[in-house]
Amino acid sequence: MATSLICGRDLLALHCHPTSRHLTSALFQILAGTSGLFSNHGNQPSALVQGQQRRNLSLHEYMSIGLLKEAGISVPTGLVASTPEEAYSVAKVIGSKDLVVKAQVLAGGRGKGTFEGGLKGGVKIVYSPEEVRDISSQMIGRKLFTKQTGEAGRICNQVFICERRYPRREYYFAITMERSFQGPVLIGSSQGGVNIEDVAAENPDAIVKEPVDIVEGIKMEQAIKVAKKMGFPEALVNEAAENMIRLYNLFIKYDASMLEINPMVEDSSGIGAPTLTLTPTLMCMDAKINFDSNAAYRQKKVFEMRDWSQEDPRDRQAAKADLNYIGLDGTIGCLVNGAGLAMATMDIIKLHGGIPANFLDVGGGATASQVTEAFKLITSDKKVQAILVNIFGGIMRCDVIAQGIIMAVTDLDLKIPIVVRLQGTRVDDAKALIAASPLKILACDDLDEAAKMVVKLSEIVSLAKEAQVDVKFQLPI
Repeated sequence: MATSLICGRDLLALHCHPTSRHLTSALFQILAGTSGLFSNHGNQPSALVQGQQRRNLSLHEYMSIGLLKEAGISVPTGLVASTPEEAYSVAKVIGSKDLVVKAQVLAGGRGKGTFEGGLKGGVKIVYSPEEVRDISSQMIGRKLFTKQTGEAGRICNQVFICERRYPRREYYFAITMERSFQGPVLIGSSQGGVNIEDVAAENPDAIVKEPVDIVEGIKMEQAIKVAKKMGFPEALVNEAAENMIRLYNLFIKYDASMLEINPMVEDSSGIGAPTLTLTPTLMCMDAKINFDSNAAYRQKKVFEMRDWSQEDPRDRQAAKADLNYIGLDGTIGCLVNGAGLAMATMDIIKLHGGIPANFLDVGGGATASQVTEAFKLITSDKKVQAILVNIFGGIMRCDVIAQGIIMAVTDLDLKIPIVVRLQGTRVDDAKALIAASPLKILACDDLDEAAKMVVKLSEIVSLAKEAQVDVKFQLPI
């Protein structure tokens, strides 16, 4: 069971985008640590929540800000640029000499990151169009390294240039789907502009939560209650509530799974004049939105914005082939039909001392060509030393999988050992196909024995590579 939970957490963490991961963990801490929703697990979400597969699309900040603006929500004036010269022109158009340049990279912790070339920070305050051009030239086309990107970094192809504002107070506001409430929940705090998970840990009473009936929708009195609890001044309570309603409607309209505004600010400055006393207004300074990938068929506008340059190329390849794939850190490639069986396969590999290199579910309706694409995905990871195919033929026919395996091994000229365990529909036909082929594919009926075999073979290949010895596998007569 412990192994299952470990794999489940790894799967969840690696499947979510880094930005999504940060947002997910923050909201989990808020919900788990301050409300007793997961009281049996302390400050951690339940095993069920941790183990479930989450699919989310994340958009760049300027895209999310654009959606907010369309919804009638106040946001800073800003434009995106793809070159330093374009950034210079954009700064001139905005017309302010007090600007912020933000690297558009899908990772949290941009402000504390470091670029290739040495520039510190992906969010910079500048004071002229010329400075905008200079800073942009040090961001665009370079990788930004943050705590979330790790050593791989993430390429910055665009910068978002927006006016600088002078907030009087900063608040935190978010909406997420929560199974304990059977629908959306509003989350707010008077302590915005900081790591909200730290606030949840140190001062749980500073977090406000308000569930919304998914059928009835949000009510004005609910939004007003949240605004008051968040500490908005009386003159701003109605405006804050109206913005919360607009944000909720946006959340529902686009099938969002999470929406985070940090900070939502009470702004009274006027551009470049922090000492002026003007009528306070409410503004969303930043936006992070995740969208449920299961809604891609009806949210084409949003999903067309997807920036594949910010994701693992294998994820794009998997999406094109309609495969559920997640790269992991091990040496044993896995090809399985069904998410539950895939998790169990990863568990049994772990149980016998191996480490899975991926989660790959070909689904119940895979074709031979999809199986070939699956092998291409698995073998594109140079760490893979052996492959375990585990198919239980129900809807999926074992002979179709066998055809795909033979096609893939032949086309890709694979040299690494492949262990195949097939059971179910047309399994005898599948075994006959594999036996008739001249390929070195090791068949095994028992999953436990198959897992032991693939772990041993992976170890042999790894040791041979370390010793720079070429290993060839021959099937027994």
